[in-house]
Order: sequence, then C-alpha cells, then structure tokens
Amino acid sequence: MSRLLLLAIGAVIGSATTWALPALQDAVKVSPQLYKVRLENDRVRVLEYRMAPGGIEPRHDHPPYVVYFLGDALVRSTAADGTKAETKVTRGDVGWRDNTTHAIENAGTTDIHALIIEPKR
Repeated sequence: MSRLLLLAIGAVIGSATTWALPALQDAVKVSPQLYKVRLENDRVRVLEYRMAPGGIEPRHDHPPYVVYFLGDALVRSTAADGTKAETKVTRGDVGWRDNTTHAIENAGTTDIHALIIEPKR
C-alpha cells in the first residue's frame, strides 16, 4: 500500500513539472515602439520608455523594477484586476515596482518619458 502511495505521489510531482504557466507578456515585445533597450546583460536590463500624449499601451508584464521619470506626465494605468489609477509624475520621481501587469495610457499633454531598470536574478 505504501509503495502504491509513493508511486501516486511521484506521478503527481512528475506531472506538476509539465503544467504550463501563463506566458509573461514582455513589455518590449508587446510595445516595441515605446521601449528602447539601452543596456542588457546577465545582471540588468535598462529600458528607455516614451509615449506621446493620448497614447495607449496594451496589457503587459514587468518583473520587479525601478522607474525614473525624465519628465512631468499624467499616467493612467489599469491593473490586471481592472483597478484603474491616475498618477501625476514629476521629472526626477523615482520608484520601485514589484511584479506588475498593467495597461498604460498617457492622459496628459506631455510625453511619458522614463528609464526602467530591471535587475535580473
């Protein structure tokens, strides 16, 4: 009986490694017109981001990152759960974001211009 239980557990564990996780929607691949990869190596990816007023970026994912705003802007975001937020950013603002899934809209009259730094594990 215990041997049968061990075989069953082994089968479950073995099949768990084949379960598909949802693929991340890398921001650069989703919106290459908005992102410019400035540096990428095995430790970090640095992106320059620019969106014109009225621009809309579809839903995408980010790993944990630092964002540094290069200009004033009004950013409207929609989180994965549908929660909406509008944030006024000022040149020089810097912040840390954990894993993020969102869509972005430029609700202001100036470009959203930022550097995004994604440390790699």
